[in-house]
Amino acid sequence: MPDDQSLTIVEADDDLWHQYATMARRGYGHPVPDITRLRPYADARVAVRAGRVVAGGLGLPIPQFFGGQSVPSASMACACVAPEERGRTLTVNMIAARLRPLQERGAVLATIWTTSTHYARRLGWEAPATVFTWTVPTDQLRNSFDQSDLEISHAAAGNEPLQRELAAHWNGPWSRPGWWAHWQQQEHPDLTGYQFNRPGQPATGVLALAFDHHPAQGRQLVVHDFWAADAATAGAMLAFLGRHSSRIPTVLFQRTGLPPAPLLLHHLNRAGSATARSWHPWMLRVLDLSRAVRLRGWPDGVSVDLPIEVVTETGDATQPFDLRIAGGTGELTPSVRTGRVTLTRGQFAVWYAGGYRTAPAAQLAGVRGDPQALAHLVRSTAGHEPWLSEYF
Repeated sequence: MPDDQSLTIVEADDDLWHQYATMARRGYGHPVPDITRLRPYADARVAVRAGRVVAGGLGLPIPQFFGGQSVPSASMACACVAPEERGRTLTVNMIAARLRPLQERGAVLATIWTTSTHYARRLGWEAPATVFTWTVPTDQLRNSFDQSDLEISHAAAGNEPLQRELAAHWNGPWSRPGWWAHWQQQEHPDLTGYQFNRPGQPATGVLALAFDHHPAQGRQLVVHDFWAADAATAGAMLAFLGRHSSRIPTVLFQRTGLPPAPLLLHHLNRAGSATARSWHPWMLRVLDLSRAVRLRGWPDGVSVDLPIEVVTETGDATQPFDLRIAGGTGELTPSVRTGRVTLTRGQFAVWYAGGYRTAPAAQLAGVRGDPQALAHLVRSTAGHEPWLSEYF
């Protein structure tokens, strides 16, 4: 078995990237179009051994919203290790090498979608929320929701200002780059957008949907984007989906296609008619604890002065910090005080994303500390729920 001294990790040129795309197709058993589509917007790295590409991946420098503010982040995409190289430390080494240039460009967070949650947890990532796809009978949407008086118009590219405004209400959505719409149209050639508004008023909802083949039903309506400013708009959008085509029996809200609000639970005439499928999660890692706290948004009415301890990246010690939040700003500085709450790096990421809704939930997840202090800590990020509305 070759050792890692024979391995070099470099920025990919066109030839190396072509080799990587070929290797990834062999590794996955099918083409991965995003390896080519996303490369112009990303940092592309490959691992080379004896002149042969054995691993690679993309890093997309795209900010994410947390606490209403856009925070510099790195979205890790299109990773693959050659099958004959798996089961060693190459994946870990590749992650470190791929993150380094993105951190140099200012990223304080890193996000991935992955089925390999075990290795990601060992590196400090954690999943802030469970991810579901929802399949809903079309007639249930048609009979349970009212289109109201909202006007509907076709909008091929969606409503970018409205989407950005609503994305800031959640923890995790991308601050979408200018190439987003073009990329999505490449991914889903028949993707169509619709805009919802009250007569004479600005838009309050935007919807993006496409059609897909279903093995039993023939065709299925698939929702990729669902942004609503209020309950009436959300209801009108769901009613529109129910009336879109009487020949399509179900609507699929894909893994990022519905915010984590109880829209279906509270309104379907037969709530049990909707089917949820748990999907592999998005996971968050905080690369720079202090800068991430400083750059994030914080509620004006929250005041925190709390000593905490965070487990080091090596996992063999804790580092004490003072967390101070006041006047809509946050600060995390080294401390000599004994922490009242102790978090692993992954638990810190979940707290940062608002993934702990209550102190008992945090305790069940293994967060240790004084119950009152923990409750105070949890409340500081609970104003925005975690939801990553982009899949990459």
